[in-house]
Amino acid sequence: MTSNRFKKLGARHKARRRAVEMLFESEARGEVATVVLGERAALARAEVVPPIADYTRALISGVVDNQARIDDLIATHLHEWTLERLPAVDRAIMRAAAWELLYADDVPPVVAVDEAVELAKELSTDDSPGFINGVLGHLVHVVPAMREADARLQEALAAEEALAAEEPLVAEEAVASPGDAGADVDAGEPAAGPGADATTEDRDW
Repeated sequence: MTSNRFKKLGARHKARRRAVEMLFESEARGEVATVVLGERAALARAEVVPPIADYTRALISGVVDNQARIDDLIATHLHEWTLERLPAVDRAIMRAAAWELLYADDVPPVVAVDEAVELAKELSTDDSPGFINGVLGHLVHVVPAMREADARLQEALAAEEALAAEEPLVAEEAVASPGDAGADVDAGEPAAGPGADATTEDRDW
């Protein structure tokens, strides 16, 4: 990635780096990353640290909400390694990148991978950039099918919700039957002949 591209993506790069640093810190402390985010946000409000970018918040919340799925995806594509054996900073970098690949509609896959590699150059060992690039390269090939399956699932759930919302209306229509008018007559309203019955029926419907 050229320096010009980094200038264009500078704010996002800083947001990613800050998210990775908080993900790393949270694991070192045994805390949920959103707890660390909340602490840092409080310091930002007190102007002790710089403000937290919205994208940093989105990254951390996204990783926390989907960490089991993200970790399973990464672990599946580790060759002769386990997720637990990786340097903690590499785990943080790949978790952030995997979230972008799976859920960030406005981030092209190549950008997510390039940014992760750059963060590895800045924060991890000399071997990490190539290793992370290889793992994320595998993810790029499988994630589109996963996203498509997610979209189909969301469509199915939306259809079920729409159907469930219609059911009370159908039930109300079934209750409002012509038999209700007869109940009113039995309760004391005088029947005024066939003409009156037709008028009552028209009014009920």
